[in-house]
Amino acid sequence: MTSNDLAQFQASWLQAWEGLQLQPAPGLQQQLLAAYAEPQRHYHTQQHLVECLTHWASARHLAQRPAEVELALWFHDAIYEVKAQDNELRSAQWATQALQCAGASEEICQRVHTLIMATCHTATPADADAQLLVDIDLAILGASPERFAEYDQQVRAEYAWVPGLIYGFKRKQVLQGFLQREAIYSTPFFHALLEQTARRNLRAAVGA
Repeated sequence: MTSNDLAQFQASWLQAWEGLQLQPAPGLQQQLLAAYAEPQRHYHTQQHLVECLTHWASARHLAQRPAEVELALWFHDAIYEVKAQDNELRSAQWATQALQCAGASEEICQRVHTLIMATCHTATPADADAQLLVDIDLAILGASPERFAEYDQQVRAEYAWVPGLIYGFKRKQVLQGFLQREAIYSTPFFHALLEQTARRNLRAAVGA
């Protein structure tokens, strides 16, 4: 992690909690950063968090409740166990617990919980802030070809325990699922910025 990353983390963390007008528990940011540095992670790391926060900085003005979206970004991959099916739920629960400890209202807790659950990517969310959060989470699909290739290798490393043939089949299904969408990105901002590049990356990855 570079000094620029540290500065970005600190500025974003303070901005989110100041926007909520709440004070986080001491050591919470360090706990989150330690979680993103766990050894089983190769893609869902501090690098991914930095990239999300960088995209967020350019799109923050589009959010209806920016502090809630920013905090949801911090927590959206807080729990990541490769073989688990409930990472998003447990991440959302951690965020809810942190907000409750800070004295947040039930409405704020529920909205942040819902935002994080949107990153399951099972359906396009109807809520504008959730669409923005999901687009940021998927921005990697529209990265440069070099970064996309690195991302592809990082995901494979997280699933190193899956046999090659099975992984290749399942991974292709996932990527084709994004290609088959009418739009990968729901917000006009990210659609204009990344849609064409994402489709080129995905077509190359699946051999289409």
